[in-house]
Amino acid sequence: MSMIEALLNSLYNQTITPEQATQALKRYPFDDLDFAKLDTHRELRKGFPEVVFGQNKSFPHLAEITRAYLESGTPFFATRIDEAVFLKLKDLYPQLIYYPEARIVCSTPPDPPRYPGTILIMSGGTSDFAVAKEAAITAQYLGNHVQMIMDVGVAGLHRLLSYLDDILAANVIIVVAGMEGALPTVVSGLTDKPLIGVPTSVGYGTAFNGLTPLLSMLNSCSSGMSVVNIDNGFGAGFMAASINRVNLKSLTK
Repeated sequence: MSMIEALLNSLYNQTITPEQATQALKRYPFDDLDFAKLDTHRELRKGFPEVVFGQNKSFPHLAEITRAYLESGTPFFATRIDEAVFLKLKDLYPQLIYYPEARIVCSTPPDPPRYPGTILIMSGGTSDFAVAKEAAITAQYLGNHVQMIMDVGVAGLHRLLSYLDDILAANVIIVVAGMEGALPTVVSGLTDKPLIGVPTSVGYGTAFNGLTPLLSMLNSCSSGMSVVNIDNGFGAGFMAASINRVNLKSLTK
């Protein structure tokens, strides 16, 4: 439930006074914590609350941001949270949920899928799993059914082709790959569905921590394919969910 929905429900049920509601609305459109400005209108604009990027944040700052979101009634969703940091947060806020492979922390479990069809997530290798899982959890929390197919890189093309039916049935496809980054181009050539390539930092020296697969995907000859930044599973999951939501709206008009 969003902050505004919670506020309206409280007014309707007479659990807060108009004066308290006015005071709460003063926090919009952002909640100023001095070191952070929490975007409390994000859900109204984007359909999903602001997502906290946890990497490089100090624990006191992260704990205070978590507290502010939980007290506001806004769902808390944070990426790039290591397990040791999560355990400290959970001591303060026991309701938090952790997805260790994706390094995502949430305050609530995902709702059942509300959009039809499937977002298919594929990876070149098992080493790409963490990024693929970040995309999967993000897409699930945005109301989508997700299917994951791992370790179908182009070095063994027969593995990929055994999933051709799944590729053709998907609404949107996310392909995660490191090394030379060829897999998204190959998959895109097999389907007319929108495809998002995610380069990862997996690979030997000349992969340059993901730069080589990023440039390979940007130079793809296959139309209908877009690319997000290196290791950006969250961005890919959010984009795939946005595409799936727009497709549904166009079908129901």
